[in-house]
Amino acid sequence: MKLADVVATAETVTATSSRLAKIDALASLMSTADAGELPALVGLLLAAPRQGKLGVGWRGLSALQVTHVEAPELSIGAVDHALDALAAASGSGSASARTSILTDLAARSTDREWDFLSRSMLGELRTGALAGVLLDAIAKASDRPAATVRRAAMLSGDLGETAVVALAGTEEELDAIGLAVGTPVLPMLAGTATTPTDALEATGRASVEYKLDGARIQVHRHGDEVGVYTRSLADITHRVPEIVEIVRALPVDDVILDGETLALDEDGGPRPFQETMSRFGAEVSRDLALRPWFFDVLHIDGRDLIDEPLSVRLAELERIAPDWRMPGVITDDAEEAERLSREALAAGHEGVLVKGIDSTYTAGRRGKAWIKVKPVLTYDLVVLAAEWGSGRRQGWLSNLHLGARDPDGEFGDPGGFVMVGKTFKGLTDELLRWQTEQFPAVESRRTQSTVFLEPAFVVEIAIDGVQRSPRYPGGIALRFARVKGYRPDKQPSDADTVQALRGLLRG
Repeated sequence: MKLADVVATAETVTATSSRLAKIDALASLMSTADAGELPALVGLLLAAPRQGKLGVGWRGLSALQVTHVEAPELSIGAVDHALDALAAASGSGSASARTSILTDLAARSTDREWDFLSRSMLGELRTGALAGVLLDAIAKASDRPAATVRRAAMLSGDLGETAVVALAGTEEELDAIGLAVGTPVLPMLAGTATTPTDALEATGRASVEYKLDGARIQVHRHGDEVGVYTRSLADITHRVPEIVEIVRALPVDDVILDGETLALDEDGGPRPFQETMSRFGAEVSRDLALRPWFFDVLHIDGRDLIDEPLSVRLAELERIAPDWRMPGVITDDAEEAERLSREALAAGHEGVLVKGIDSTYTAGRRGKAWIKVKPVLTYDLVVLAAEWGSGRRQGWLSNLHLGARDPDGEFGDPGGFVMVGKTFKGLTDELLRWQTEQFPAVESRRTQSTVFLEPAFVVEIAIDGVQRSPRYPGGIALRFARVKGYRPDKQPSDADTVQALRGLLRG
């Protein structure tokens, strides 16, 4: 398959907001691919190459000096081979090797192809071709039941390989894909609600549990062999020996557990999220031990539990791991749910998860059976710059650079603004159009990708919190920032301060 066909399809998918149109376009593409091309194709479309980490960043890609070809010639196989080489580059000379590989790949690409490949490698494709849409496209292309394809993908944890079986295998082979100890599955996801009361109205009687500001983990044990996996199914077993020891001591032979982990401070409170995540990317440090909290069990000693109600799964979890369970209560009383939420927040956690007590475990799906409730924080910030969009946002000023006021010049000029993050979330087509019309009037300078502005526009931003970051002068970065709306009633001097944002840091 030619890369140009993939790029054309991605552009079609990006240009439409119709889910059915996206599915039709992707299904047509899938049906023409060879079986051996499917894993690479799926990875590129999801902006998650099958090779995993490639050691490629925006700075390295933007520094390349190449002349692209006029006529498309690259195949999916050639791209996949180049990504294999990128992922394999390591040790002394690896930076030079990656530059050489990228330069060759870029020189063999057209402008459109290289734009697509760059954004796919960086995880910034933004086509709207998320896993759910692609799953439905695979089902349509293979003429298999969508529920069967979805379940196979959930239980195998590999959408690319599921595509191979669905499109090139038999119906029996697709049906045979099941839960296997040692093979991580996509985690069940939660919807959102404003309050525990609202969540409880949606679920009915529920298990109301702490929502930690930690990292999702899935733990598999077969005999003495234990594997620990992240939310994205990356294997981190060798980095978390303390979790391995805990699970190895449980009174079971085979088990699959779902939970969260975080690092605790000296007083037993939660450390910042970044410190927990640092353990996943660094060598083991006994100075920063992780503690697991388990909230679900999917398999135990030869018995699959994902189709059992949550009440049964929690009873089994209590039997085998009572000391490691997530704190919570089973209730249909709204005041009891609200009380637990206040307790979780007072302990420094994010909020609560409300889970229907009769719900089954729908791996990889975000439905109404699980609902997370955590406070949303809003701050008024100043737009310092905007980047030109890509895909369906081509030609519009999109990604915003956000600044907080620094009244005393602690991090820069007194009365100036300190950049604390970026976001393109929450921008409607109407806002994108408005920004593109209004921002040039206060432009201070521009580069090829970015228009820098005088501080003039105040925007209300919702965040889940902040984290420490050396990327910005204020030492913090916004977490999950999204636009609520512009505030024409406010002046830049009314914006919130970087000190107020820094006050959200824990510890």
